[in-house]
Amino acid sequence: MSPKGKWSALCLTGLAVVLTLTTWFSATAILPELRQSLSLSPQDSAWLTNAVQMGFVAGALVSAFLSLADVVPLARLMAMASVAAAVFNAVPLLEPGVAGVIAARFATGAALALVYPPSLKFIATWFRTGRGLAMGAMVGALTLGSALPHLLRALGSGIPWQLVLMVSSCASVLAALLFGLVLREGPDRFAPTKVDPRRIGAILRNRPVMLANLGYFGHMWELYAMWAWIFAYAAAAKSAGLPLENASFLAFAAIAMGAPGCVLAGWLADRIGRCNTTALAMTISGLSALLIGLTFEGPLIAFVLVALVWGLTVVADSAQFSAAVTELADQTLVGSALAFQMGVGFAITIGMIWALPVIAEAVGSWRWTFLALVPGPVVGTLAMLTLRRLPEAARIAGGRR
Repeated sequence: MSPKGKWSALCLTGLAVVLTLTTWFSATAILPELRQSLSLSPQDSAWLTNAVQMGFVAGALVSAFLSLADVVPLARLMAMASVAAAVFNAVPLLEPGVAGVIAARFATGAALALVYPPSLKFIATWFRTGRGLAMGAMVGALTLGSALPHLLRALGSGIPWQLVLMVSSCASVLAALLFGLVLREGPDRFAPTKVDPRRIGAILRNRPVMLANLGYFGHMWELYAMWAWIFAYAAAAKSAGLPLENASFLAFAAIAMGAPGCVLAGWLADRIGRCNTTALAMTISGLSALLIGLTFEGPLIAFVLVALVWGLTVVADSAQFSAAVTELADQTLVGSALAFQMGVGFAITIGMIWALPVIAEAVGSWRWTFLALVPGPVVGTLAMLTLRRLPEAARIAGGRR
């Protein structure tokens, strides 16, 4: 019997995540203005984006170490973190200098680490069956929230960069109200636990969980570098002669395509299995990273098509790694296992976000830089196909692996 109210809980939680996650790429969307205002070098620009990733990593690993998502009531934790994200996101409005802005972006990422991983555990309390679809919808919400700042900028180059930050911070405050005043955990709550840092070893010793994590790590090698630099890549292609009118809108469209992709992959995973679905998505996204270089100088329709297919598949499988962890991990450690998975996964993104503009500068063109992302989905696919062969995989997606 399905829990009453689970679909409204999914919609409201997804809305709250969309609103909060607008703070993630808010600075990336206004990077040209910040670069001019703060006299940022290309390396400074990369670290401005990376600061959010680093903050998320720190927040997620501290959360896993202290079992915050297994000890603190989830709605309360997410509400407080959403307020913190709103405050830190607004700090650049005070123009505190390069160091101040980077520190604020770090703190924003740390706050978001107490929203996104807990939101996946939260929605799992409402969905014992259909969990793949539900978590796909949640990651779709993250994807849409991450894309919205690019849309705001695409609607008009005259929009002040301060407005982008103000809108995203207000959205995060509204999310805090939803988390704190409206949303409650579902009937299938996970067993409570106590703070015990030594229990992190149970996660590391769980081979099926670590294979799902390895799949996620390969996926993350590719994902955020693509999201962070697809705008720069499209702008570079335009400068090279590609007849692209609005690079910001293409960046929004490519990232936003991941939202329906996540829902589609969630529906598919509940039918053919999480291992099969993730392997398929990573195969297509890896090929897209390879093919987009071939279309760098056109034709335009091919470039746009590859970008959109890549955006559809690069994040589509993300929720399924997390769903697998909720099924394979010790049920008293689900929140910590999710935080650990994402903490390490986002740590991997830091290197690739930093590396791509460095590679582009070294070779004098963005054209083939995305080839550096291809090893990630290759390793991730092999990990998930290995997991599929283990007997423990029978616990995934009701036996559909």
